[in-house]
Amino acid sequence: GGNWTDNRNGIVSFRVQMQEERGIRSDTGKPNTSPLTAVLPVLRVPSNCQRNFSLLAFDPDGDEIRCRNAQNASECDVCTPAPIINLSSSCALTFSPTGSSNEGSYAVQLMMEDIAGQTLALTQANGGTSQRNTGDVLSKIPVQFVFKVDPVAPTCTEGVYLPRFLPPTPDNGAKISTTVNQTLEITVKAEATQSEITGLLFSGPYNVMRSESGSGTFT
Repeated sequence: GGNWTDNRNGIVSFRVQMQEERGIRSDTGKPNTSPLTAVLPVLRVPSNCQRNFSLLAFDPDGDEIRCRNAQNASECDVCTPAPIINLSSSCALTFSPTGSSNEGSYAVQLMMEDIAGQTLALTQANGGTSQRNTGDVLSKIPVQFVFKVDPVAPTCTEGVYLPRFLPPTPDNGAKISTTVNQTLEITVKAEATQSEITGLLFSGPYNVMRSESGSGTFT
């Protein structure tokens, strides 16, 4: 248990529950793996700017991934969705410009699910078997964060007040391969001509190190 920060949609207590299917899959011969994702604890947008966010999602088994709002007592204590954002089943969030009366923080409570793309037989550790049909949910994991609507920005053009990513920053959703025990280095560069970039926020694996090498350039 625990409590959310104050928010406009009236969520007080948070609840986190996942459902993981670990049976041996008939198509891969390996245990099913739930979707993987990472998200910052707070996403911020100016109230006057259209913003689109594609949540990072990867399924090691190659299953389709879908997102939805948390919707029952096992997934959320109070399940009121944030009314200022629209969520698609493909895990895209859309924020449309809104009035200053809607500025503030909102609690976002989502569930990310992996979906069977074919009929699967699943063998459990006790030797029992079960079947999942095409379209059935295999696992579900909670994705929770705060969505903060800030006061208006003088312009919504990226690279002026809002940061704009520059090369060699990887594209959103890019998949980068590496090998075990080898250091992976990723350079992120951004600019904003009328504001100052003071740091890089990220969500990633344990033991990631970050360094700054000049204004708006991070490794």
